[in-house]
Amino acid sequence: MPVLYDRLLKLKEMFNSKFGSIPKFYVRAPGRVNIIGEHIDYCGYSVLPMAIEQDVLIAVEPVKTYTLQLANTNPLYLDFSTSANNIQIDKTKALWHNYFLCGLKGIQEHFGLSNLTGMNCLVDGNIPPSSGLSSSSALVCCAGLVTLTVLGRNLSKVELAEICAKSERYIGTEGGGMDQSISFLAEEGTAKLIEFSPLRATDVKLPSGAVFVIANSCVEMNKAATSHFNIRVMECRLAAKLLAKYKNLQWDNVLRLEEVQAKLGISLEEMLLVTEDALHPEPYNPEEICRCLGISLEELRTQILSPNTQDVLIFKLYQRAKHVYSEAARVLQFKKICEEAPENMVQLLGELMNQSHMSCRDMYECSCPELDQLVDICRKFGAQGSRLTGAGWGGCTVSIVPADKLPGFLANVHKAYYQRSDGSLAPEKQSLFATKPGGGALVFLEA
Repeated sequence: MPVLYDRLLKLKEMFNSKFGSIPKFYVRAPGRVNIIGEHIDYCGYSVLPMAIEQDVLIAVEPVKTYTLQLANTNPLYLDFSTSANNIQIDKTKALWHNYFLCGLKGIQEHFGLSNLTGMNCLVDGNIPPSSGLSSSSALVCCAGLVTLTVLGRNLSKVELAEICAKSERYIGTEGGGMDQSISFLAEEGTAKLIEFSPLRATDVKLPSGAVFVIANSCVEMNKAATSHFNIRVMECRLAAKLLAKYKNLQWDNVLRLEEVQAKLGISLEEMLLVTEDALHPEPYNPEEICRCLGISLEELRTQILSPNTQDVLIFKLYQRAKHVYSEAARVLQFKKICEEAPENMVQLLGELMNQSHMSCRDMYECSCPELDQLVDICRKFGAQGSRLTGAGWGGCTVSIVPADKLPGFLANVHKAYYQRSDGSLAPEKQSLFATKPGGGALVFLEA
């Protein structure tokens, strides 16, 4: 990893000029691309991501004071310092340092510590921000591992992933745990099927004759700064409750669509039929949801909805449930095709990715015109399949491209999407790259 070594040396120099000392250790956590399985981790379903080579690096020096000093190699991200014993996370502002504080607070609370040692930290990241490649979760995971190392404590990768998934919610995002899991559990050369409750990861061998290419739409999407993401989480929660009620299950403690399937003991295909019977395609308003569940508006707002979704007036429950159950089935089909490795494997995987994008666009409504355009361009120039990846509403696409078509594909997509006649896309945001499955989070003692 010569590039990583060069970055560590540069980080060491910058740390020295910033803090007048040498870091004691370094921590790395990768970004990720989700190949298939969008918006289903928080519904309890398996996903299929891989870590990418881009990452967050932090140089760290524990100090005797109780002050936490954070700096960033990117001048856009301002320095921050606070007392390590009084960590406050402001949910109203999605500032970069708050993601570090999430990871630190998660470890602090796990061990029930009131006093934390101070530290000087310099952060360097090369994951495009707000691009759906999990730059924020990589920072949370990195901070969690930094804190654990400073404390001299030990946790398993699974425990770390679960703590970081929970602690990222301090910023107000109701995520499901995929990003943190792959950041810790990733291994070089393999994608992972990540399953939840209990958390576990299984290797998925990707086809050798194809590569995965990431293309940034250059539309930024910050999950914590909008309510799109949390509205979808609540729509899935409400759909789960209405489906459970329809099937005479104890609905009030049901939170996820997967729980309904598990309680009924039926297949995903059968769950799609139940959805057709139980829910209508027209949007639901809060009053109708209350009538269906036999609860008051006040109970709906205070006991079921999250603070930033209490004033939402329409909920598309049928569409969201249809997406989740069909997407969960596509993840399992994708893994099966990778295991069986038929002759037309790349084509079959591509078809699943295309179906996934259509479902994200039409049923989950988490795409945007630029992502749809980019997906079309990628397919036109040789991708067997292409889809949005990450939360959507901007960010990146991921495409499966036969290896022999890669050079032409990159050149054509770059020309068709990034070299616009009006020059509207800033060069530094124009990221288009092939990626291999990378390794998970690590601690380095030396640069």
